Amino acid sequence: MRILVLSDSHRRSGTVRQIIEAQPTAKEIFFLGDVTSDIEECPRIFPQKNFHIVSGNCDIDSFYPRADIAVVDGIRIFYTHGHTYGVKYGLSRLHELAVARNCQIALFGHTHCPHISYEDGIYLVNPGSCAESRDGGNSYAVIDLEPNGILPIIMHI
Repeated sequence: MRILVLSDSHRRSGTVRQIIEAQPTAKEIFFLGDVTSDIEECPRIFPQKNFHIVSGNCDIDSFYPRADIAVVDGIRIFYTHGHTYGVKYGLSRLHELAVARNCQIALFGHTHCPHISYEDGIYLVNPGSCAESRDGGNSYAVIDLEPNGILPIIMHI
């Protein structure tokens, strides 16, 4: 099973749709905020996919939650934009929340820089920004859930 993770599109809805089209086998799409209106039409355009959306610090009037948990193929995934958990200053709080919620994956955005790490049985994954990277290249993430494990990958655009 392939999961697609996007964040920080900042009014680039066309880019969001292009990325979804570029990953046709991804059934689960996680959008980690900033700007949720960029993905709001996608469930209608891609009805065969499941969308998980949270709001970010730029989503002032959004009705989406700031964080949530999804279960995909038996894997518990905590997902958030990250600004309310201080991800620009470290990932310990995010990690602790994932542990407390029995999650195997914690997804976050906000920093505009891609990140993958594995700590105490939990993958921490930031797809970076698909529109306004702060590390020199726009990106998103895919996570393959395989019988032999979890494989997160950063994809540069």
